[in-house]
Amino acid sequence: MKKTGYIFIIFICLLFFSPALSHTKTYIDIDSPSFRRFPIAITYFKNLGGKDNKGDISKEIFEVLTQDLEFSGLFSIVDHSLLIESPVNSRFSNDNKINFRDWSAIGAEALVKGSFSFDNGSLEIETKLYDVFQCRFLVGKRYVGKRQDLRKMIHRFCNEILLNFTGEKGVFDTKIAFVSDESGYKEIYVVDFDGHNMIKITNHKSIALSPAWSPNGKMIAFTSYKDGNPDLYVKDLISNKENIISHYKGLNIAPAWFPDGKKLAATLSVEGNPEIYVLNRDGKKLKRLTNDWGIDVSPTCSPDGKEIAFVSNRSGNPDIYVMNPQGENVKRLTFHTNYSVSPKWSPKGDKIAFSSLAEGHFDIYTMNPDGTDVKRLTSNSGDNEYPSWSPNGRFLTFTSTRGGNKRMYIMRADGSGQRQIGAFKGNQLNPCWSPRLQ
Repeated sequence: MKKTGYIFIIFICLLFFSPALSHTKTYIDIDSPSFRRFPIAITYFKNLGGKDNKGDISKEIFEVLTQDLEFSGLFSIVDHSLLIESPVNSRFSNDNKINFRDWSAIGAEALVKGSFSFDNGSLEIETKLYDVFQCRFLVGKRYVGKRQDLRKMIHRFCNEILLNFTGEKGVFDTKIAFVSDESGYKEIYVVDFDGHNMIKITNHKSIALSPAWSPNGKMIAFTSYKDGNPDLYVKDLISNKENIISHYKGLNIAPAWFPDGKKLAATLSVEGNPEIYVLNRDGKKLKRLTNDWGIDVSPTCSPDGKEIAFVSNRSGNPDIYVMNPQGENVKRLTFHTNYSVSPKWSPKGDKIAFSSLAEGHFDIYTMNPDGTDVKRLTSNSGDNEYPSWSPNGRFLTFTSTRGGNKRMYIMRADGSGQRQIGAFKGNQLNPCWSPRLQ
């Protein structure tokens, strides 16, 4: 992946910005027991110049806005048939002429309007968000890029919408790394959170597994059998360089970054038994953490770096344990089934997601870091494995066989809103959600 893959938009300016109007009110209390979806109206954006003969640009802007805001689970989109303005008669350029009473009459409490121009391959989109109830402008942005950057521009603005209404940015600029066998080999790919813009980042023509994003989103660690042995690699997504960091004899698998981005935990069998080790990003200064007869795998670090959860069969069956970064104070967390694997610590540190065998199938669960409050999020839908948290901790991605092959899915942290990501060839596994990439 080249550096230009990240610098895809030139941000031009913040329109009509006033600190007095910014983030002064929390419109949506996400954690409130009385939470309700916030009604928002989205107009088709007005074409101010250039070619959009079939209305494809305006339609795609509307669709991406709608998909992103619906995906968040925080908004209800006002029925488009009720909208009182079209792109032709839209008075986008004059805030004073917006009839907020008319928008309120159809149930809207917020309003998104905008315009665009497309000329000589350059796409410029201007966006505005309004509070209908208080009859005021909230935020505006102008973006410039190419036609293929449209989705990324709108994703960015949707992050601004969530920031204004919740005080927290969304996940619309994030990506998911995963393993696919569509080429006949297991390679690492990266795709936008919504299943668009898939990019292949390894071409080992072998088996690559367990991608793990660095905390800054610029690198991915993974295991590859490229040279016959399961070795650890780190791919720099900016320079496109790939370095081997651990190639000891035996296993070098399941990398997990520490929050500082300088160290990784992984499973190695360099001394015979598979144990958890810590190594620097360059593979130096190896330190062993576990020392037990069982097999210890799948480390995951808490966001404060003070604990590591992992899987061990030291009690007879695979279960999830936790220890400190020195390998001390080991405690078993799971007791409800005889087979629990793939733990992932939430970015907020309040939950651990994992996969567990129940009634003949694997399902996704969450629990508190002390093992209490175990909740089952999937059921009666094939095998559901490899959970990974979104950077705001409000969503999980995972793989499921509910449709036959292994496919990637997304759901909210409470298990609601389960839906497939994309429609890719072959099988997908080991999904890992990126940090925010802006």
